[in-house]
Amino acid sequence: MHTSLKNLLLTAFCLTATIQGCKPDLDYVNSGAINPDNVWNDEKLITAFLTDIHGGLMPGWPVNGNSSDEGFNAPGSMSNYLRGIISVASEGQGLSYTNIDKINFFLAKLPTVPATILSDEKKKQMTGQALFWRAWDYFGKVTQLGGVPLILKPQDPANKDALFVPRNKTSECITQIIADLDAAIAALPDQWDATNYGRIDKGAAMAFKGKVLLWYASPLFNSTNDASRWQKAYDANKAAVDFLKAQGKGLLASYGQIWKQERNKEVIMVNQFFYPDHAFNQAGVRPQPLTQGDANRNQPTLQLLNAYPKKDGTPLTFDVTKLSDPAYNEQYMTDFVTNRDDRFYATVFTGGTPYPSPDLPTGTRYWCTWKKVADASSPGGFKYMSLVVDQLGVNIGSGLAGFFSVKGLDNTLTSQLIGNASTDWVELRFAEVLMNYGEAANETGKTDEALQVLKDIRARAGIAAGTSGKYGITAVSQADIRDAYIAERFIEFAFEGKRWGDLRRLKRFDLINSTSFRHGIYFVLKDGEKINWTDDITDATVRKKFTAVYINNLDGDDKFKYSLDLNHWFYPISQGNLDASAPLKQNVEWGGTFNPLE
Repeated sequence: MHTSLKNLLLTAFCLTATIQGCKPDLDYVNSGAINPDNVWNDEKLITAFLTDIHGGLMPGWPVNGNSSDEGFNAPGSMSNYLRGIISVASEGQGLSYTNIDKINFFLAKLPTVPATILSDEKKKQMTGQALFWRAWDYFGKVTQLGGVPLILKPQDPANKDALFVPRNKTSECITQIIADLDAAIAALPDQWDATNYGRIDKGAAMAFKGKVLLWYASPLFNSTNDASRWQKAYDANKAAVDFLKAQGKGLLASYGQIWKQERNKEVIMVNQFFYPDHAFNQAGVRPQPLTQGDANRNQPTLQLLNAYPKKDGTPLTFDVTKLSDPAYNEQYMTDFVTNRDDRFYATVFTGGTPYPSPDLPTGTRYWCTWKKVADASSPGGFKYMSLVVDQLGVNIGSGLAGFFSVKGLDNTLTSQLIGNASTDWVELRFAEVLMNYGEAANETGKTDEALQVLKDIRARAGIAAGTSGKYGITAVSQADIRDAYIAERFIEFAFEGKRWGDLRRLKRFDLINSTSFRHGIYFVLKDGEKINWTDDITDATVRKKFTAVYINNLDGDDKFKYSLDLNHWFYPISQGNLDASAPLKQNVEWGGTFNPLE
């Protein structure tokens, strides 16, 4: 992030604290304090106010693989929601309008600023940014609850009765969100200069509009499969793709470099991390190294591990009934470790493969694989223990997935400096905009366009086109292509906070429920075999020292089973909010009268 924008973020924090804080009861005038009224007479302070809105709403690195079928944190960590144990008390969502209030106040004050303070062009650009963030905030609420109260102007806190308003229809909210985005698109610059890099520009607003309309066309909101919604989603996403391409955006050649090469062509909307004021602390997010911090977060399940295709585009086949056949077992391990889609290696760390880190001597490996040891207290009289215990003297425990997420990991830092990372979080990237367009193309009967997007995504992942030029894609019908998109999104956006939203908007919780448990695979050292620090599991000779063992339930308890309720797709409003505001009505699926599909 450029120094100017970094400084504005810091100034914005101080400014907001001052404006929103209580007036001190002092018997003198502090002439050095910021007077809220004077904010609107200073361009820097006005900009800082907007930057505070930006910083408060811009998402950061998610660590939520455990909330779907992507990841696993620890035995027993499966949420009650995934198990189908739900209630208004446990799932009720609060309605916070703090950011909406800031935005509405900003939009109301901006026209009053004299031209000698802010030019019309700057006012226009600031208005565009504020409208984008209002649309962003409202969309987040609508995706969770359906329609919510639309408050578009500052409220008078003295008029308490006017503060409590009923919910608008979902359709009304979507109309307003799109209106805000259209106005933002018209007001925002095509791109910002280097000083303001990271602010919302026209391309980001267009991409987000396409995403909003894709959600609104999806089964979550579109129970009748209204074709006109899909057409609007197609038009908006195609316009976004075309515009972004014209601005030099596109798929970065190397998938793994998206999170290492800052300000690359794939970045559409970004949270720029920088040390020391806005560092990305990897200690509780990614393993760096595996023996430091909370390395168990976002461990990929077997469902995700097996989803990545091979380099030739064919799927990785897995038949648990054949694992006892030594020849099949050996071939599965070979296919698992070698010649996989580039995205696999950029996302998943497999024990015994190179893991660059200043903490490790050159040429050595982390071996977070397993061995079978006698244990009378365990079922069957044995348990699996991690080989990290033997080599590093640190136990990462048994009953874990055994693989780790490395997407976005800054592996140039030593274990003592893992809290100092500056890896940017890319909230919207070109691949998502492209796939939104492709999915809408499929739903509007444009099969060739939909398939071309999948081919482009797979080509970037290093998958060979093959003699057929299909990159391993076998889908032909609209239904098949729909399923292909779900599968491709699973691996393209693994651990990027997209999986749960995709399954919700498509109403495909059955894909999670059908797997029953969180499965795992352990690479277990055969009896009598030993490994060296420099051994590499991609070497066939080293691989022969291991056997793949299927773990049916990583949680170790049959009560931790996927059983998502297929009758609840929207969340309930919290009882506290309902009690505080009489006009609010609960969603019908939670015993209320509000229909989120209207």
